[in-house]
Amino acid sequence: MIIPETHSDLLALPLLAHVATLGTQGEPQVNPVWFAWDGQYIKLTLTRHRQKYRNLERDPHIALSIVDPENQFRYLELRGVVEQVEDDHDLAFINGLAQRYIGRDYPWHRPDEQRIILYIRPLHSSMMNAGRRTSGK
Repeated sequence: MIIPETHSDLLALPLLAHVATLGTQGEPQVNPVWFAWDGQYIKLTLTRHRQKYRNLERDPHIALSIVDPENQFRYLELRGVVEQVEDDHDLAFINGLAQRYIGRDYPWHRPDEQRIILYIRPLHSSMMNAGRRTSGK
């Protein structure tokens, strides 16, 4: 089981995920992002002009970590691949995330942005709970 039951609550809460991709020189790039979990995919949104999207076009491998805000020694790390990319033409996905995180539609959209939805399939996980590290596949 990739997502352990002991840490599935971290995917259900509106927490930030720190997402890492690899840049052109092999250097990691990490940013905090909003996300949604549908039971199969981690879904997040970017705009097509972002470096993170260009990194994923070149190499679809991605990692993310989520820390429990109540216990800094409890976290979930997921590694996987982007399996699907969809346009978010009507902004339904970003507005849904904004409702989840800030209680209203996404207020920072610019008309020139081309927003997309990334579907990430987790392939491996590791987690820590009170200083005890484990992993799952």
